[in-house]
Amino acid sequence: MLRPAAIAAGLAAAVALAAPVAAAPPGAGVLVPGRSLGGIELGATRAEVERRWGRAYGVCRSCAAETWYFNYFAFQPRGAGVELRKGRVAAVFTLHQPPGWRTTRGLTLGDSVARVTAVYGALVRRECGGYAVLVLTGPRATTAFYVLDDTLWAFGLARPGVPLCR
Repeated sequence: MLRPAAIAAGLAAAVALAAPVAAAPPGAGVLVPGRSLGGIELGATRAEVERRWGRAYGVCRSCAAETWYFNYFAFQPRGAGVELRKGRVAAVFTLHQPPGWRTTRGLTLGDSVARVTAVYGALVRRECGGYAVLVLTGPRATTAFYVLDDTLWAFGLARPGVPLCR
């Protein structure tokens, strides 16, 4: 016979694990360098993110800053996320090459590093332990092109001073 404490623990685990099942970022999104990603602008409030992307997200338990993940499928990291500081978006990023995402200049996830630099020019490269980020610095935002094995893997946008390696 199961004890009530065991049942409660099992239910709590099921609820915690069920939340990512419904999480869903936009089916496709656009990166506007220095401005927005998937319709989310830096400085947006929690409520604005929820209005745009919904309330079905997972919250990172081990991140230094409050971070929400919107995954396409449960327990699979493909999707998008936002990092919040003082209740506002400090960074927004894609995860694991979600399909259909592009820039305003037609660059798409899956393109080569050569295509990134052909479209955006020579960019500063930072190593992030297993992957790299090509950095386009602007006055109010840093645009990040995440690269894995010479392939564009993800997009990111962050306030100056917010770490790009994730």
